[in-house]
Amino acid sequence: MKKVLTIAGSDCSGGAGIQADIKTITMHKMYAMSVLTAVTAQNTMGVTGVEEMKPEFVEKQLDAVFCDIFPDAVKTGMVSSPEIIEAITEKLKKYNARNIVVDPVMISTSGHRLISENAIETITHKLIPVATVVTPNIAEAEVLSKIKIVDKEDMIMSAKIIEEKTGAAVLLKGGHLDATDLLYENGEINWFYGEKINNPNTHGTGCTLSSAIACNLAAGQSLKDAVSNAKKYLTGAIAQMLDLGNGRGPLMHNYMLK
Repeated sequence: MKKVLTIAGSDCSGGAGIQADIKTITMHKMYAMSVLTAVTAQNTMGVTGVEEMKPEFVEKQLDAVFCDIFPDAVKTGMVSSPEIIEAITEKLKKYNARNIVVDPVMISTSGHRLISENAIETITHKLIPVATVVTPNIAEAEVLSKIKIVDKEDMIMSAKIIEEKTGAAVLLKGGHLDATDLLYENGEINWFYGEKINNPNTHGTGCTLSSAIACNLAAGQSLKDAVSNAKKYLTGAIAQMLDLGNGRGPLMHNYMLK
């Protein structure tokens, strides 16, 4: 059985974070492991509290995983402090972790920056360079590349800047423009044209997509195929039109069990 590790924060309402990751990994018939970076109090209406793990305890969790059940792929999500980011990076390098997917959780859906400028710099110069692929949305790509994105040409330029800066392939998610995503890998451009589903309940889509990509990489798929199949899984989870909570609700991760 393939093993996939998620390094991220907890969402007590189950829609995003490690809960979404574990559901996604399980639905890909793989063994899920998790290292907590933070505990949040949140639901479909927003985040009301965050308690960060100490960097030393993040390190202990990583040692516990890698020294016993070595993951076939790793994804990172919410990592909000430079100290935690550095701790994760050093452990991933120490253990020669493979198939690393970095979801750079920087900007909220409402457009608010979630992490400090120092943390953004540390992600850019430390964590992303050890990744196989980084998966920013439009707002996050603007932060990483320092250019404004209004069309597909801007997406290409932004992805090119990020890859040249970090060495990681870039999946630039165009959901804020349309349902089209760009994979920029070693200068090669691949567009993924998805179905635009009229469903406001998309809490946890970024977590779900990056976890699905990690699963597909663990299965031995090429990055292009891993992204394509992950998008199909995500589209299926959104298309179920699950409607829970009073805000932006979660996806139906287990839709294939119906």
